[in-house]
Amino acid sequence: MDLKNYKFEPGAHRNKPVIWVRFPYHFHLKNALKRRFPSAKWSQSNKSWYLLDTPAVREVLYLPKKNNKDKLLYNIHPVNQQAMLNFVNQLNLKAYSENTIRVYCTELKHLLLLLNNYPVEKLTPEKLKSYFLYCLKYEKMKERKLNGKINAIKFYFEQVLHREKMFFDIPRPKKPATLPKTLTQREISLLFKQVTNIKHLLALQLCYGMGLRVSEVVNLKLEHINSKDGIVLIAQAKGKKDRYVPLPNSILPLLRRYYFQYKPKKYLLEGRFGGQYSKGTVQTIFRKALKNAGIKKNVGLHGLRHSYASHLLQTGTDIRLIQDLLGHYSIKTTMIYTNVTQKQLNKIKSPLDSLNY
Repeated sequence: MDLKNYKFEPGAHRNKPVIWVRFPYHFHLKNALKRRFPSAKWSQSNKSWYLLDTPAVREVLYLPKKNNKDKLLYNIHPVNQQAMLNFVNQLNLKAYSENTIRVYCTELKHLLLLLNNYPVEKLTPEKLKSYFLYCLKYEKMKERKLNGKINAIKFYFEQVLHREKMFFDIPRPKKPATLPKTLTQREISLLFKQVTNIKHLLALQLCYGMGLRVSEVVNLKLEHINSKDGIVLIAQAKGKKDRYVPLPNSILPLLRRYYFQYKPKKYLLEGRFGGQYSKGTVQTIFRKALKNAGIKKNVGLHGLRHSYASHLLQTGTDIRLIQDLLGHYSIKTTMIYTNVTQKQLNKIKSPLDSLNY
């Protein structure tokens, strides 16, 4: 399909964002469009073909990314709109990741919507404390969520307004010391047996086999895979940190079969229209496989990464090596897996077992 033969125009159809595909009618142009984009649909009322307006489609068509400014400022009072724009600009200047920017903007917007026409820069530490207390008591926010909110608002006042460290006296809610949720190797084997689609199976095996976050799996590019030397580059992961991880030998047959069947162009896992595979799709695949396997544990896709670390520890892998493989900045983050493994626990004999009564 030669894109030069088509004209693409963003628009709306039945209240959904779409990309109109205009071209002088010829059966070979229509057939080429349908082959490349099987989901392309015809609008009788607009006399035009169209595609859903998604980031993946825009990337394939070399269209610019959507301007999210209107969505970002939606419902924010004009008094505080510039505050939000300044906030985003500063986050970009500090080179924060897209995910962090999205989360921080969500947290600040929550505050701005509550403020309505009250200028955010006039808030005192006392008023902010009242706001955080409101989030805790009335919105029932958990400790992790509230800490993220404090970080976002702290960034606005200190990095955008350049106020002095005014938040040091705001008490942080204590995070619960929960253990990572993992699966046993038998459960993981059973989980994989439920997945028949080789792309879906490859996505899950990459998560477990190399201890990857789902964002790292969908970010993998063909150029990152060195099957000859058995290593994979995890580029610009969390904290914009590169690292290398070993490629499991057992995954090579599936990887090659997948490559020849799907013929990805840029990313190892690609969507229907090319571009990055969806993180949400991988999470859905995991949940479905978990259900079909009859595993009742309340564990998410990230549990495969936790299981990777826990199983490495059980087989005697050095904790500092596991830290490097996972891309943790601090050994303290990795040390939590020492509490998960049961290998040493099974060797401990309770004093109760020695009693004669």
